[in-house]
Amino acid sequence: MSAFARTPASAARGARRKGARHVLRFLAGSLFVLAAAAPSTGAGRPGEAAEAPPLGVEAAGIRLPAGFTATLFADGLGPGRHIVVRENGDVYLALRQPVDGKGVIGLRDVDGDGRADETARFGATGGTGIAIHDGYLYFSSDVAVFRAKLDAKALAPTGNVETVVRDFPRQSAHAAKSIALDDEGRLYVNSGAPSNACQERDRTIGSPGMPDCPLLARQGGVWRFPAGRTGMTQTADGTRFATGIRNAVALGWNPLAKRIFLLQHGRDQLGQLYPDSFTAEQSARLPAEELHRIEEGSDVGWPYTYWDAFQKARVVAPEYGGDGRTKAPAGKYQDPLVAFPAHWGPNAIHFYRGKQLPERYRGGAFVVFHGSWNRAPYAQEGYNVAFVPFAGGVPSGGWEFFADGFAGVPVVENPQNAQHRPTGIAEGPDGSLYVSDSVKGRIWRIRYTGEASDGASAR
Repeated sequence: MSAFARTPASAARGARRKGARHVLRFLAGSLFVLAAAAPSTGAGRPGEAAEAPPLGVEAAGIRLPAGFTATLFADGLGPGRHIVVRENGDVYLALRQPVDGKGVIGLRDVDGDGRADETARFGATGGTGIAIHDGYLYFSSDVAVFRAKLDAKALAPTGNVETVVRDFPRQSAHAAKSIALDDEGRLYVNSGAPSNACQERDRTIGSPGMPDCPLLARQGGVWRFPAGRTGMTQTADGTRFATGIRNAVALGWNPLAKRIFLLQHGRDQLGQLYPDSFTAEQSARLPAEELHRIEEGSDVGWPYTYWDAFQKARVVAPEYGGDGRTKAPAGKYQDPLVAFPAHWGPNAIHFYRGKQLPERYRGGAFVVFHGSWNRAPYAQEGYNVAFVPFAGGVPSGGWEFFADGFAGVPVVENPQNAQHRPTGIAEGPDGSLYVSDSVKGRIWRIRYTGEASDGASAR
């Protein structure tokens, strides 16, 4: 049984709270968790359990594998998004909306007790992306990317904030600009599509998809920009590096593979928009959340297709003539490296480089799931951190749960019920992991305190 399956006791508590109808829906959701959300040993194989450490006792409100512990580095910071840690241990968190007029917060543990006791707020706009390269802190709004030179001693940057690239389309949906920089300093920016499936009338029953989806001209992909430059615009200076990506909030550079990886937020509402072809249960389970390695020219297939992990195939979207069974043209769009359960909302990815964690985690990917809102008739899922082992630049063993319990409730009926929602992840200079929260602005610090798997004690 999955370590995340609900127990009879928790189901009984739900029955007392919600009644028999809730229990039936909950049990159905649990069966799906076991069948389709159990750790997978590869792309499109939901239900095959990977060998993984069992989750241990709760620490700081979350559950981790045995030998790991979590402590609170900071709390109550505001609606957090992505997070990054400097070589000296300073932590920087992007805020979705400014707090007291500032959109980035720096945190420093002065006395070495594992908790932040000095803070500095700066940056006038809220956003999502944040990164450090060559002494600069990069951070984004929904329409631009900025940078500021980090000071050798001060927590907050002391120089002017420079605009690196501006003039991304203004939009109300999927506006978050996640960012990554490669070893050469080239900047990659996710420009999400403000659409579910590029319908003529978005999220309207039976509305067809627009031919040659016009959104892909400036959205629905990842743009690359030259290293070290400022004052750029998307249209004049950017290269559409990869396309067919609905929205990739989880975007990261793998320094070992020397490639960009991402997970896109899969499309919604197959059953609601095409009830003749999809049931509500199918709509809750489809499509998979896809992990991809992208190269220049990659096409992930949105909006024309989606990945069906149960058929182990890319199928044509109903907006473009699909019926849930018609396969996409072979070789036209790339297949995912790993398929995760539907609607979990992947929001961050980090490739582990340190040695504080046991050997099996080195070089692997930690993926943060913000949690679903549209899995009815099942309970909402996600709200966790998963781990994907890597070898030779590709996944080597599917995926497994790494951390859970962030939501703080036994059953998430609605995302608003979640006490915390993980959204960002970063690695400290000592190899510790930091996970950010988008609800109250909590930051967890995760360390390994047991005996390392390779026989060496954790530092």
